[in-house]
Amino acid sequence: MKRPTIADIASRAGVSKVAVSYALNGQPGVSEATRAKIVAIAEEIGWRPNSAARALNGARADCVGLALCRPARILGVEPFFMELISGIEGVLADRSYALLLQVVTSHEQESEVYRRWWGESRIDGVFLVDLHYSDTRVAELERLGMPVVVIGHPSESGSLSAIWSDDGEAVRETVGYLVALGHRRIARVAGLPELVHTTVRDQAFAQACEGVAEHVTVHTDYTGEEGARATRRLLSSPQRPTAIIYDNDIMAVAGLSVAQEMRVEVPRDLSIVAWDDSPLAQVVRPPLTALTRDIPAYGAHAAQRLLALIAGESVPPFQDQAPVLSPRGSTGPFTASPSVAAG
Repeated sequence: MKRPTIADIASRAGVSKVAVSYALNGQPGVSEATRAKIVAIAEEIGWRPNSAARALNGARADCVGLALCRPARILGVEPFFMELISGIEGVLADRSYALLLQVVTSHEQESEVYRRWWGESRIDGVFLVDLHYSDTRVAELERLGMPVVVIGHPSESGSLSAIWSDDGEAVRETVGYLVALGHRRIARVAGLPELVHTTVRDQAFAQACEGVAEHVTVHTDYTGEEGARATRRLLSSPQRPTAIIYDNDIMAVAGLSVAQEMRVEVPRDLSIVAWDDSPLAQVVRPPLTALTRDIPAYGAHAAQRLLALIAGESVPPFQDQAPVLSPRGSTGPFTASPSVAAG
């Protein structure tokens, strides 16, 4: 079954292909009655514009891109990116835009993907995530001149439009909450150290813990395996922490499992806080205290800004709502129980 063409529409409407082109592209040269007839026939036979042909004419692709430098297996279990994409898709669908998604293994490959997409007119703009310090992707995208929204802190986004939330404030709130519960040995199982948002959290954690007897940050790759390994090391240390903050929910759930494996009772002997609330954090027992934010809304705000850039509008940096602490059953007051004293 062949794809419907302009020639098919012209034959059924009894007009020339030029007239069909004028009608479907909203150009003058045909009567309104003929235009309506042509549009109705196009709809009836399922005709859609050829994106490659439109690109050759300089038309918009009605598509935006997102390249993720993360292992595909991690994306399948990490709720953050799935929720972010759901928010992006919600806005794009309303505007009949598509999202072109590709997983890459390096920033060099990511930059090459952007160059190819832009050069082939397959996209109208892109999202840039997981911002690094002195990120080479920023300079590359500035050089290409395409519309870009950086989902990350504006300090490293160059001239590109950025959307971000105050991770430092969320860390300070969390540490203050744990200190108020009596905790003085606090650890943080963090993400990749080269990421800008990880460094922002690192610095905020160190500052918030200035009056705390002992505090330590352990960097990982965000996986449950690394989160579990870091937790075992922390809970096996002579002065093990009485509270641990995890940089994502996957690691926090893995940490809870390790605590149960090592007979460390949560929250009596150990309080646990997860970054980025999700159903996963709420279905375990005890449910995890978490830093909560509306991630789909975050994605939606990013998509709205990218579409505005594509339309030629000026889009200044935008600070979205900061995560807020949602206390649940995994945190409680510190008490010097026999098991902790023995540790």
